[in-house]
Amino acid sequence: MVNSEQRSAGASAGWTPAEEALRLLAGVPAALDVAVKGLSRSSGVYAWWAAPAVFPDLPGLPNEKVPSLRLLYLGRATNLRGRILRNHLRRSGSSTLRRTLAGLLLPDEGYRTHWTDRVVLVPEDEARLTRWMYGHLRLTWAEEPEPVAVEAELVRRLHPPLNVHGVDPEHLQAAVVAAKNAYNASSGPPD
Repeated sequence: MVNSEQRSAGASAGWTPAEEALRLLAGVPAALDVAVKGLSRSSGVYAWWAAPAVFPDLPGLPNEKVPSLRLLYLGRATNLRGRILRNHLRRSGSSTLRRTLAGLLLPDEGYRTHWTDRVVLVPEDEARLTRWMYGHLRLTWAEEPEPVAVEAELVRRLHPPLNVHGVDPEHLQAAVVAAKNAYNASSGPPD
């Protein structure tokens, strides 16, 4: 989504790293089949977007370039390509986003879980959730050498509805917390 030339253009304009990342994250969100081809192995931050109809009861800031999409989740990665492809688009055990989505969709989609060292989706439902994500979500990202600080600042400023950690308590979404709890209670360690 952004290369080093674009990053240095923002830096020379006097923008903070968070402002530059926000400018890039607010760009046109890419469909996942396109996004996965453009992700680098650099560190950075990323934003997941969806139409309001996907989760109509949750707020989210509209995308500046595509107002019919709104912000759902912000994350960070030391390797953008690896984080998105190996975690968010594959394994619920290593993706808070996937576990949250599965919890929100549990009543409608009937996802099945089992216990490993934590609650995870059964393999068939991991694949179903990935297809759902490809059909409903869009992605923006920005390379960023210090993604931890930038993500923390953006989460505090933007209050993405699916983020729980780092969100001010008054912006924490009760439905998201309940969905996460329902997902986590759906399977437990064997007796």
